[in-house]
Amino acid sequence: MSYFICPICSQPLQIKGKSYICKNNHSFDISAKGYVNLLPANKKRSANPGDDKGMVMARNNFLSLGYYGHLKDRLGQLCDKYSENNVNILDCGCGEGYYTAGICEKLEQQGKMANIQGIDISKDAVALAARRLPEGQFAVASSFHLPVPDKSIDILINCFSPLAIKEFHRVMKKNAVFLYVVPAPKHLWQLKQALYETPYENPLKEEEYEGFELIDTVKAEKEIFIESNEDINNLFKMTPYVYRSPKEAQEILLKAEKLTVNAHFIIYVYRKK
Repeated sequence: MSYFICPICSQPLQIKGKSYICKNNHSFDISAKGYVNLLPANKKRSANPGDDKGMVMARNNFLSLGYYGHLKDRLGQLCDKYSENNVNILDCGCGEGYYTAGICEKLEQQGKMANIQGIDISKDAVALAARRLPEGQFAVASSFHLPVPDKSIDILINCFSPLAIKEFHRVMKKNAVFLYVVPAPKHLWQLKQALYETPYENPLKEEEYEGFELIDTVKAEKEIFIESNEDINNLFKMTPYVYRSPKEAQEILLKAEKLTVNAHFIIYVYRKK
C-alpha cells in the first residue's frame, strides 16, 4: 500500500512491481536503494538540491554513534504520548532517517502500529533513510509540495528543516500534532567558541502559526564528550558553520582530538485546530 499521491495530478499512487503508478498512468520508479523520486524537474531549484553527499555522510556517521540519542528518545516519547494505535507519521526533512527510525522503534516497543513516511529534498539523504528503515516509505520531495493526501497525517515531524505551514496544515488531520525541533540558544556553544571571536546565541522565540496552537515546549539537553578527531570533523561538516567560519579557526578545530559541546534542543509541540 502506498501513502503517497502523484506530484503531477494529486491522484493516489499505488505500488505495482517496482513503481508507483496513479490512475492517470504517471509512473515513478522505486530505486534500487528503496526510495522513490517524487520531485518533478520543474520544482527543482538546482540539478541536485538539498544537502550534498559529503554533508549527508558526515551527519549519518555522527548521528549513528548516538551523540544525539537524547533528542531521538525525546521525539519517540512525544510520538508515543500523542498517538493512538495505527498512527500515520510524516517526517518532513527526514534526512538520513535517524530520528524517523528511532520514533518507529519506540512505537513498536509500545505495541503500536505506525505507518511511516519520510521526505527530503536530498536524494543522498533519502537513500540512507530508506536503507535504515525499509518498512517505511521514503521519497525525494519538497516540503512545499508534499506528495501526501489531505488530512491524512496524525503526527508531523520537522527537525531543523524549512517550515511549510500551509502544506503542513493541509496534510494533517484535525487535532493532529506537529513536532518542530530547533536548536536551543547555547546549542554547540563550545564549537562556536572555537570558530568565532564573538560567538552568538541562536535566536529563540515561540511563534504562532495560523491554524495551530502551541500546546507544549520540551527541552532535550545534554553535554556530549567527543574523543575522536573523525567525529569532531563530522560534527563540523554537518553544520552550516562549514560555509561561514574563518578558515584559520576551521584548521585548528579540525585537528582537535577532544571536544565537549552542548547538544541542546527545543521541541515545540503544536496541535492543528
